[in-house]
Amino acid sequence: MNGRRVRLGKRNVVNFGTLIDGRTFPVTFGDDVSIGPEATILTLGHDPQSTSFETAGGPVVIGNRTWIGYRAIIMPGVSIGEGAVVAAGAVVTKDVDPFTIVAGVPAKPIGKRSDKLNYQLGFHPLFR
Repeated sequence: MNGRRVRLGKRNVVNFGTLIDGRTFPVTFGDDVSIGPEATILTLGHDPQSTSFETAGGPVVIGNRTWIGYRAIIMPGVSIGEGAVVAAGAVVTKDVDPFTIVAGVPAKPIGKRSDKLNYQLGFHPLFR
């Protein structure tokens, strides 16, 4: 994790192997965000239409009580709304509305989540 431009909220859980790219643009997390193992959050890439391989990117915003699954990829410039769920292996290329569940490559809405979420995350080891 490059921490220069990474802003974590309260009670976030970031699992092992996660890459958070804050090199050029900020990545901002709300509170009670859960990020699964080996997830990737990018802020910079290349413009595929550029003849000179120019970079393209933007800030990433992750809302409160968002759940990002195992090996999900969040592309540059994306905002993920409060309470949204990104399924394991999904590639998010566009903004995700609050309380929406997305899956697939590219990620598309597959359902809704309750908008009455009230939990607070904590670290609870499952295996001892």
